[in-house]
Amino acid sequence: MSLIRKAADGLISLSAAIGALALMAEVGIILVDVIGRALGSPLYGSQDLITMTMVILVFGAMALCDRQGGHIAVDLLEQRFSRGLNRGIDIGSAALGAIIFAFIAYAILDSAKLSVLLNLSTNLLRLPKAWFQYALAGFAVMTAVGMALRAIELTWTGRDVHREPKHGLYEDLEL
Repeated sequence: MSLIRKAADGLISLSAAIGALALMAEVGIILVDVIGRALGSPLYGSQDLITMTMVILVFGAMALCDRQGGHIAVDLLEQRFSRGLNRGIDIGSAALGAIIFAFIAYAILDSAKLSVLLNLSTNLLRLPKAWFQYALAGFAVMTAVGMALRAIELTWTGRDVHREPKHGLYEDLEL
């Protein structure tokens, strides 16, 4: 199980790194566009670039968000429930999340097939939409696998990665 977790963490890190690169590209595109607008010559196709990199940015970071427990969780009644019921809710929510992201990936793959068939592209730069849809589907699959793995870990070992201490740049920061 630890080997699977290590492999999943590697893929999640790769996904987050690609999302971080998309964030840097997004900031660069916006910066160039704003400066260009101030000088009377905005970046041609910036809307296309911003829209497509936003897809990579959001879905690239989604698996990491789940891994670190960043999704919204309402724990108003957690103290009143038994430990077993809380564990069952955690398993169910991880499994449901995996199913939802698997369906998102499936729907996006169907959409990508249609985009290829109809040769759909962005408005100004004519970038093929299918490229970005395939990337989105890949990130959704990665998130689904991460959530499914968390459900399996909770079921078999009782280990919840959300309740582990965070290791990283902001581990001591309390918000």
